Amino acid sequence: MDAEQRTAPHPRATARVGELRFDAGTLSLNLVATVGRRPGIPVERMGDAARLDDWCRGVGLVRATGHDREELLRSLHLLRAAAYDIASGALDGRPPGSSSVELVNRLARAEPPAPRLEPAVDGGWVPKGSRPLAPEALLSLVARDLIDLVTDEARRSRLTACASDSCRMIFLDSAGGRPRKWCSMRRCGNRAKAAGRRARA
Repeated sequence: MDAEQRTAPHPRATARVGELRFDAGTLSLNLVATVGRRPGIPVERMGDAARLDDWCRGVGLVRATGHDREELLRSLHLLRAAAYDIASGALDGRPPGSSSVELVNRLARAEPPAPRLEPAVDGGWVPKGSRPLAPEALLSLVARDLIDLVTDEARRSRLTACASDSCRMIFLDSAGGRPRKWCSMRRCGNRAKAAGRRARA
């Protein structure tokens, strides 16, 4: 069985640790972030169909009805494992497994819907991600996002892992400015500062 499929709740995971994250910087990294606390004892944040729907809403995608949500969830878990292998390899200078590359390439072959301008009733525009996506199109969007990320040298160079040993979330640092050390100052950054104050005291 795939390691991703064996991911179990952390025995001491708090509700906040189990929250979905939408601040990794890209669609594919937001998928990778649905497992927390790598590489220690992973925390599964998208373990059922209800959480799948929460994740889709959080990343601005609409899942088409009439398809098996459990099957889509399994496919996303497999893609997540491949995306983590590829993204962490790009970060560490390690080649990913050939099966990860093959899966991403296969999923990316499906054509996602072409973007189109569509007027909204209030005079604005209908959001691009508001049209329902069949599973093949949704998986293709994530796979293509990952390919765009790791094949763009400038963006790839901004891949960062949170400095917290209990987090290690991979995120895309913003261009320019001071490099970020933490995935979130409100989360890992504040915890590290508080731990430092306690150690000094």
